[in-house]
Amino acid sequence: MATEFTILIEDRPGALAHLVEALAQSGINIMAIHATSCPGQGFVQLITNNNDATVNALRDAGIDYTVREVLLINLVDQPGSLAQLARRLADVGININAVYITMSGQIVLDTDDLPRAQRVALGLASDRGAVRGGE
Repeated sequence: MATEFTILIEDRPGALAHLVEALAQSGINIMAIHATSCPGQGFVQLITNNNDATVNALRDAGIDYTVREVLLINLVDQPGSLAQLARRLADVGININAVYITMSGQIVLDTDDLPRAQRVALGLASDRGAVRGGE
C-alpha cells in the first residue's frame, strides 16, 4: 500500500507549478500524479517517495491536503490486464473509486475495500494472470 495525498488547488495558471515546486524544493520525487480541474478549482492526487517530507513541504507552503491509503499494483503490460483485474474485483463486489498510473507503470488503485482488493490482486498473481508477482 501507499499513501496518496489529495490537494485542492485554484483553477488558474501557475497553481500546479506552485504545488510541485514546493515539493521539488524539498527534494521530493513525485512517483504518481493525477490532476483534473473542476469549476473554480483543481483536484490533485499524488504519491511521493517520502511521506514525512511531503507533509512538511505542504505544511511549510501553506497547502492543505488529505491522505488516504491506496494500492500499488504491477500489472502485466498486455491487453486485458486491467480488464481482468477490474472484472475480478467487480465479481467479488469491490468498487473501484480511483485508478491511475505511476511514473514507473504501476497501477494506483483505490477501492471501497483495500485489504480484499489486495488479496484479489495477489490471487491474480498466483494464478499467473494479469498481475506480476511481488505485490
